[in-house]
Amino acid sequence: MPEGTGSDPRRRTTPARWRVLGHPPGILIYQVRCIVEHHGWTDPAQERTHKVMLGRSGVYRRRVNGRTALSDATSVLLTRPGDEMAVAHPLGCGDSYTCLEVDPEVLAERPGAARWLHQAGWEGSSDASLDLAHRLLVADLRRGLDAFEMSERLHRFLDRLLDHTDPDGGRPWADLDRAVGRRAATLAAHRQLVDRAREVLATADFALTLDDVARAVGASPHHLSRVFQRVTGSSLTAYRNRLRVRAVLDTLAEPDGLPLRLVASEYGFADQAHLTRVVRDHVGHPPARLRALLAV
Repeated sequence: MPEGTGSDPRRRTTPARWRVLGHPPGILIYQVRCIVEHHGWTDPAQERTHKVMLGRSGVYRRRVNGRTALSDATSVLLTRPGDEMAVAHPLGCGDSYTCLEVDPEVLAERPGAARWLHQAGWEGSSDASLDLAHRLLVADLRRGLDAFEMSERLHRFLDRLLDHTDPDGGRPWADLDRAVGRRAATLAAHRQLVDRAREVLATADFALTLDDVARAVGASPHHLSRVFQRVTGSSLTAYRNRLRVRAVLDTLAEPDGLPLRLVASEYGFADQAHLTRVVRDHVGHPPARLRALLAV
């Protein structure tokens, strides 16, 4: 696995900055920050390993085995060898994510291994607890772990990831499929509306109001809110806060970070107390504690 800047030499991919975090037997973990040189689709590239990708920041579109979807800081994607993936950055912004490549022998040790080895991959999102565990693991790997602890931590995190996913179902729009029945055009339109709203929220600052987002996607606030809840199982406010807390965690991980009152202002919180309350509600720790945990 390369470390540096450029395309992955094992297959043509979007140029990126790569950083290997660890490579115990059977598992490779690295960070990627994409460099956007053009906004169109890359050529499809075939996956060679079982791979888990966890979003950290930014937004892009992906096409896996012909299915197009949106990826953002909340996204989790599992792919298998032979899957074909292409990506595009139509909004012009880069993205960053953490990737685990897992040998089949490692997956075979897990309960229900056949579903991971022989069935389709999985796409979904991380909750606040999983996202924090992901970020704490990355911070610890960047600080440095001995080989024994690194291997154990990665195996435990992989178990948590696989427990979080449901390859036999669990699509976020399953309830919507049932609700609209066979009205494929309505289903597609609702998904497109939600993806457009996610793009707006993921690429704008956090000063936008619900009316601003609704105007940007050409829908009424009521209709957008109702469809978003039905498609994703989450309110727009909850989704916005998930993005906002992830952005705050990125800022808290930076050395010599901003004072918390300025972090609160930058990300649209009413004040530092509001920032503390929302972050604690999402991840169980106040910002000051998280700064100490995440700083490298």
